[in-house]
Amino acid sequence: MDHKKRIVNKVLLSALAIGLVAPAGQVLAGKKGYEKCAGIAKAGMNDCGTSKHGCSGKAKSDNDAEEWVYVPNGTCKKIAGGKIFVKKKK
Repeated sequence: MDHKKRIVNKVLLSALAIGLVAPAGQVLAGKKGYEKCAGIAKAGMNDCGTSKHGCSGKAKSDNDAEEWVYVPNGTCKKIAGGKIFVKKKK
């Protein structure tokens, strides 16, 4: 019985962990009323990962075309060098 109890505990713990992580991923996926604007981030001020790294705040240089930040909708096209970031499909 002890073995079964451990398995049940692990399953419940896993389900709880998934439940806590899933909403966080949804929040990071996008911000309502904002767009991803590439080419305007300063070094160390990007909002998320790219093919060069996996985290925010890791941009190595200013205005890298692949680095992006969230800006209010309609703002990116007003910024010199800004382009709406669209992830390339594989």
